[in-house]
Amino acid sequence: MAEYNPDAVNPEEAAASSATLRRQRLMILWIVLGGLVFLALVVLAVFGLLQSGEQTAKIRDIFIIFMAFESLVIGAALVILVIQVASLINLLQNEVKPILDATNETVNTLRGTTTFLSENLVEPVIKLNSYLAGLRRLFQLFGVKGK
Repeated sequence: MAEYNPDAVNPEEAAASSATLRRQRLMILWIVLGGLVFLALVVLAVFGLLQSGEQTAKIRDIFIIFMAFESLVIGAALVILVIQVASLINLLQNEVKPILDATNETVNTLRGTTTFLSENLVEPVIKLNSYLAGLRRLFQLFGVKGK
């Protein structure tokens, strides 16, 4: 019988781990490149702002326009988010809550049914079995044998 060697790796696992390692390295490369591009843009922005006042004013105006556009986009996203939250609350109140209430009522009914069966069926059968076992033992002590 062949022994299990924990150091042995099958080819599928090796290929999967090398593919994962490649993806991680590619992700790190993209993050580093993105950081370098961002740093270059910051340097260019600082250099542009150190130029004459007229150029700085143009850059400022363009930046203000972009910020206004960004605030419009964020405002629209917030409106959509509020609408979605309202829809979720409506769903919870009108569809999920009645289902939970019906489930709770069913569980309570089932609890009552099991209590009723326990009191009126199981307990008498257990008592009868205990009496019969006692009676059987009594017959065994007196030497009377049953079936």
